[in-house]
Amino acid sequence: MALLFGKSKYSTLSGTPGDSSSHHSGLSAAEPLKKKEIPEGLWEKCKKCGEMNFTKKREENLNVCPRCGCHYPLTAQQRIALLTDEGTFKEVDALLESVDTLKFEGVASYTEKLGASKAKTGLKDAIVCGLARLKGVPYALGVMDFRFLGASMGAVVGEKVTRLVELATARKLPLAIVTASGGARMYEGMISLMQMAKTSGALERHQEEGLPYIVIMTHPTTAGVTASFASLGDLIVAEPEALIGFAGPRVIKDTTQAHLPEGFQTAEFLLKKGLIDRIIDRKNLRDELALCLEYFTFGATSKGDLKKKASK
Repeated sequence: MALLFGKSKYSTLSGTPGDSSSHHSGLSAAEPLKKKEIPEGLWEKCKKCGEMNFTKKREENLNVCPRCGCHYPLTAQQRIALLTDEGTFKEVDALLESVDTLKFEGVASYTEKLGASKAKTGLKDAIVCGLARLKGVPYALGVMDFRFLGASMGAVVGEKVTRLVELATARKLPLAIVTASGGARMYEGMISLMQMAKTSGALERHQEEGLPYIVIMTHPTTAGVTASFASLGDLIVAEPEALIGFAGPRVIKDTTQAHLPEGFQTAEFLLKKGLIDRIIDRKNLRDELALCLEYFTFGATSKGDLKKKASK
C-alpha cells in the first residue's frame, strides 16, 4: 500500500529527494531557496507626500522629491556646487575651529560633540565661506550646514560671517549667505549671543558702501541667526516651505497668550507678510541668484560712481 500511495516522484515540493525539476535544473536538492534582498537606502518614503521614491532619482533632482517638490536639505558642498561656477570657489578662514571655553558638560561634553560633528560632516564648523563666481560674476558666499550641531551660531560661525562680510566690503563685492540654523550655540553661552551684534555691525558697514547683500533662507532658519544677519539682506529669498522664525510656537503662544495662525512660521506665510521678497524653487535658484548678482553689481557700481562724483 505504501508503494501505491507514496508517489514521491510526483511531489510538487521543491528541494525534496523526488523533485525532478531540481535534478534537471542542476540545483542541489538540499540547497534552500534564497530570498532576494533590496539594498538598504535604495528606496525611501517622502516625508511630505508619503510616496515611495528612488533615492538616486531624488538626489539627481537636487534633493527635491520628484513627485511633490518637497525640498530636502543640501550639504554645504552640494550648495556651493549649485551656486558657483565649477572650480571658482576659494574657501577663506577654513582652519578656524571652536573651542570649549566654558568647559561645558552634559550628557556629552562640548568637545565630544564638536569631534562627532567634524567626523560626520568633514567640516571644521557650521559654515563654509569663500569667494567665487556665478556665471562670471564675482561675489562672496557663505553656506551654513545644519548637520554640524544644527548649524548653531557660536564664536567661529560669527567670526567667519563677520570676516566674510569685511572681505566683501574691502573688495567691493556683492555678498550672499545661505542660512540654515537652530539658533545660538548653547554650549558657548553669552559668547554665542554676542555674535548677533558683531555680524550685524559688519553688515551695516557693508551697506554703507552701497554693496548688495542677498540672504537665501533654507529649512530651518531660526532664533539668533534669524534675529541677526539672516534678516538684514537687501534681498531676502527662501526655498519653498522653509521653517523660518525666532522662538518655537509653544514659547510664542505661552508668552503672548495669543492664537497663532496656521503655518505662521513658513516661508509662504512670511512672504505674504513682507519679511521675504521671493520664494524660489531650488531648480531655479542658480539662475535667479546669478540674475540678481548681475543687476545688483551694476547698481552698486553706479552708486559708487555717484559717491565719487559727489565727493569731488
